[in-house]
Amino acid sequence: MRLHHLDITAFGPFGGSQQVDFDELSAAGLFLLHGPTGAGKTSVLDAVCYALYGSVPGARHSSQGLTLRSDHAAPTTRTEVRLELTVAGRRLEVTRQPPWERPKKRGTGTTLDKAQSWLREYDPVAGSWKDLSRSHQEIGEEITQLLGMSREQFCQVVLLPQGDFARFLRADAEARGRLLGRLFDTHRFAEVEKRLAERRRTTEAQVRAGDTELLADAHRMQQAAGDATPPPELAPGDPGLAEAVLAWAAVARSTARERLTIAHCARAAADSARAATERTLDDVRELARLQRRFAEAKERAGLLQERADSHRQAQARMERGRKAETVAPALELRDAAEAEHHRAATDETRARSLLPQAYAEAGAAGLAAAARKAAEELGGLESARRAEQRLAGLVAERADLDRQERADEDVLHEAENWLSGWDTARAALQSRIESAQEAATRAEQLGVQRDPVRGRLDAARLRDQLAGDTDAAHQRALASRERAVDARAHWLDLKEQRLRGIAAELAAELADGEPCAVCGATEHPRPARKVAGHVGREAEEQALAAHQRADEESAEDERRLGAVREALAAATAEAGDTPTGQLAQQMAELEERHAEARRGASGLHSAQEELRRAEHERELRLAAGQEAAVRAASRVARRDTLDREKASLEAELAEARGTADSVAARAAQLERQAALLTEAADTARAADDSAQRLKHADARLADAAFRAGFDTPQAAAAALLDDAEHRDLQRRLDAWQSEEVAVRAVLAEADTAAAAQQPPADLHTAERAAEAAGRRLQDTVSAWDAAARRCTELDRLSARAAVSVRRLAPLREEYDRVARMAGLAAGTSADNERKMRLEAYVLAARLEQVAATATVRLRRMSAGRYTLVHSADRAGRGRSGLGLHVVDAWTGRERDTATLSGGETFFASLALALGLADVVTDEAGGVRLDTLFIDEGFGSLDDQTLDEVLDVLDALRERDRSVGIVSHVADLRRRIHAQLEIVKGRSGSVVRQRGAG
Repeated sequence: MRLHHLDITAFGPFGGSQQVDFDELSAAGLFLLHGPTGAGKTSVLDAVCYALYGSVPGARHSSQGLTLRSDHAAPTTRTEVRLELTVAGRRLEVTRQPPWERPKKRGTGTTLDKAQSWLREYDPVAGSWKDLSRSHQEIGEEITQLLGMSREQFCQVVLLPQGDFARFLRADAEARGRLLGRLFDTHRFAEVEKRLAERRRTTEAQVRAGDTELLADAHRMQQAAGDATPPPELAPGDPGLAEAVLAWAAVARSTARERLTIAHCARAAADSARAATERTLDDVRELARLQRRFAEAKERAGLLQERADSHRQAQARMERGRKAETVAPALELRDAAEAEHHRAATDETRARSLLPQAYAEAGAAGLAAAARKAAEELGGLESARRAEQRLAGLVAERADLDRQERADEDVLHEAENWLSGWDTARAALQSRIESAQEAATRAEQLGVQRDPVRGRLDAARLRDQLAGDTDAAHQRALASRERAVDARAHWLDLKEQRLRGIAAELAAELADGEPCAVCGATEHPRPARKVAGHVGREAEEQALAAHQRADEESAEDERRLGAVREALAAATAEAGDTPTGQLAQQMAELEERHAEARRGASGLHSAQEELRRAEHERELRLAAGQEAAVRAASRVARRDTLDREKASLEAELAEARGTADSVAARAAQLERQAALLTEAADTARAADDSAQRLKHADARLADAAFRAGFDTPQAAAAALLDDAEHRDLQRRLDAWQSEEVAVRAVLAEADTAAAAQQPPADLHTAERAAEAAGRRLQDTVSAWDAAARRCTELDRLSARAAVSVRRLAPLREEYDRVARMAGLAAGTSADNERKMRLEAYVLAARLEQVAATATVRLRRMSAGRYTLVHSADRAGRGRSGLGLHVVDAWTGRERDTATLSGGETFFASLALALGLADVVTDEAGGVRLDTLFIDEGFGSLDDQTLDEVLDVLDALRERDRSVGIVSHVADLRRRIHAQLEIVKGRSGSVVRQRGAG
C-alpha cells in the first residue's frame, strides 16, 4: 500500500482545505511530520484512517473528545476527506463526507445531510477515473479485503502509535495478550474455549438430568416393590450409578416374582375349595326346590276340589250359550227389520206433516201424481224467469246511464270553472320565476365579490397580530445574538489561556521513570507549574458548551424572527393598507346582501315546478271535457232502446207471475211443492215395504227357537252369550282344566315325591359356607393381582431404566471427551503441562515470530548488544507463554524488558513495532505496506543512537518504503529535509510541505 495524495477540508483543526502530496514526501524515503502541540499532527493520520475505514482511531477520538467537523470551518463548508492510494496494484481514490448540519437554503435554521462516500479507480488504458461504488458498506468491505487488515490492525501496523509499544514492553502477560489478540484476531480461539466450556456444561447438565431421572425410576420401583430394600445411596453424576441401579432393580424383580408364585398357589387352593362348596350348595338348593314343589302341588289340589260345583255350573251355562248361537242370525234379522220399519214410519209422518191438509189421506200413488203435475207447471215458467232477469239488467243499465250523465256534467262544470282562471294563474307564476332568476344571478355575483374581501379581512387580522409578534421576536433575537457573541469571546479567551498553560497541565501527569508524552524522556528535572488563574480542560469545555448553546439559541431566535417577518410580509401583501375595521364593514354588507339574494332565489325551483304542474293540469281538464261531451251524445240513443225493451218485458211478466210478487217467487213455490210431494210419496212406499219385511222376520225367528230347543224366542235370546261373557267363561273353564293337569303331573313326578320323603333342606348353612369360600378366593385373587401388577410395574420401570442407561452411555462418553478437551483448552487439565490456554498458545507463537523479526532491527539499532527472545514461563498467576525478555550481549544475561532505560525502551519498542508490522502484513496475505508512520519519543535518544535508529529507518527505503516520523525533536528537522509542518492559528491549522530538495 502506497499513499499518493490527501485532501482535507473542514476536518479536525483544519478550518479550510489542505493538501498533502505523499509522492513528494516519499521521494526522500524519510519525512518528518512536526508542529506545536495541538496543531493537528495526529489529525493528518486520523484523516488517512477515516478515508479508508470511515472512522478514526477510537483511542485518539475518545481521549480528545473531538468531532470530525472543524469548529473553525465556515457554516457553508462541508467536511470532506479525499485519499488517493495504490494497493494490490490498483490505484484508488476514496472520498468520504461525514453527516453535517448545514444552513437551510430557504429560511433560517439548519438541516441534516447524510454521510456520503465515493470509491473510484484509475483506468490507465482510458486515462480516466471510473466510479466503483457509493455504498458505505461496499466501500468498507472492498478496502478491508484489499488491505487484509481491520481498522485496529491498520492503526497498529501503519500508524505506529506513540507510547503503545513502550507500554507493550513493560506490560504483563494479560496486557500483551489483549493487544496481540486485537492485532491477530485470535478471538476465534477464545471462542473455541468458550464453546468447549459451554459444551461441557451442557453435557454435564444432560448427564445429571439423566441420572436424576434414573434415580426417580429407582424410587418408583421401590414404591412398586413395597417393603423392598432401599435403592443405592448415590447422587446424580456419581460413577457407577447406572450399574448399581440396574443390579438393585434385578433383585427387586426376582423378589416380586417369588411372591407372585406363592400368591398363585394360594389362589388355586382357594378356587378348588370354593368349587366344592358351590356344588354342595347347588344340591341343597335343588332339594329345597323339590320339597317346595310337592307342597305347593298338594295345596293346589285341595283348592280344585273346593271349586268343583262352580266348574260344573259354568259348563252347563256354556252349553246353553252354544245352542242359542244357532238362533242368533234370526234374532239379528228380526231386530234389523224392526228398526228399519220404525225409521220408515217416522219419515212418513214427518213428510206428511209438511203437506197441505188436502193431501193428508192420499196414498203413495196419489202423492206421486200431484208431484208430477207441479213439476210440469214449473217447466212452463222457465222463459218467464229469463225475461225477468233481462228486465233487472235493463233497469240497472238505465240507472248506470243516469249516473254517468250526472258525473260528466260535474266534470264539465269543474273544468269550465278551472279554465276560466288559467291566464291569471300562469301570469303570476311566470312573474315569480323571473324574480327568482334575477335573485339567483345577483347572489352569484355577490358570492364572487365576497371571497376576495373575506381573504383580505383574514390577512388584515393576521397582519395586525404579526405586527406585535415581530417587535418581540426582534428584541429576543438581538438579546440572544449579544449573548452568543459574549459566550464565543469568553470561550476563545479561556482556550487561549489554556493553550498558554498547557505545559503545566501535561507536567501534572508526569511520573518518575515514565516517559514524557511529548518528548519521551524518563527524567523530568524542571516540570512546569500551574500559575494562579490556570484554566483547565473542564473550564474550557464548559465555556465551549455555553458558547454552543448560545449559538443554537441565537440561530433559533433568528429563524423565528425570519419566519414572523415572512408571514407579516405575506399578510401585508394580501391585505394591503386598508384598515381591518373597514374591511370587516365591507364584508358584513356583502354578507347581508348575499343572504337576501339567496333567500329570493330559493323559490325558483318551487315556482318552476308549480308552473309545470299547472300546465299539466290544464291539459288533463281539456281532455276530460272533450271525452264527457262524446259520452253524452252516445247515451241518448242507448236510453231510447232500453225504454222500449223494458215496456215489452213488463207486459210479459205480469201474465206469468200471477198472484206472486215475481216469476222467481212463483217458481220457488212450485219447486218446494213438487219436492215435498215427491218426498212424501217415497216415505209412504218405504213404510209399506218395511212392515212386510218385519212380518216375515217374526215368522223365521219363532221357527229357529223351536228347532234349538227353546220354548220361546225370548228364552233363546236370554241364553245367548255376548263376546265378553263367552271369553270370560271359556277362560275360567280352560284355567280349571290346565291347573288340574299340572297338579296331577307334579304329584306323579318321582324325584319330587322322593324329595318330599326326606328331611327339610338346610339352605342357610350351605349358603354361609359358600360365601366364606368366595371371600377366601377373592382375597387370594386380590393378592395375586397385586403381585402381578407389582411384577409388571417393576418390569416396565426396569426396561425404562435400561433404555435410559443405554441412551446415556453415548452422552457420558461425549461428556468425558468434551471435559478433557475443555480442560486442555482452558489450561486446567493435568495433560496441559504449561497450564496454557488455547488462545495464549496461539498468541505465544505469534509473539515468538514478532520477537524474531524485531531482533534483526534491534541488534542493528543497539550495535549488536540487545536481542529480543520469547519466554514461555509463567509469571506469578498470570498467563504463561507471553513473556518477553531481552538478552544483553555485553553481560551475557537475560532480563525482563521492563528494566530497559528510556532510550533503550524507545528503539526496542520501535524494532518491536516494525517487526509486528511485518508479521501482521504477512498474515494479511502479503499486502505490501509502502508507507508507514511512526509516532514515538525520539527525544529520549542520544546522538549516536539516534543516528543508528535513523539508519535503520533509512534502510527501509531499500525496500521502496517511505517512513513518516511524527516528532517534536528539533535535531530531526536538521537531519530530515522532507517535512510536513502543521501550523496552528485562531482560524484553524494549515499545512506547509517541503520536499527533500
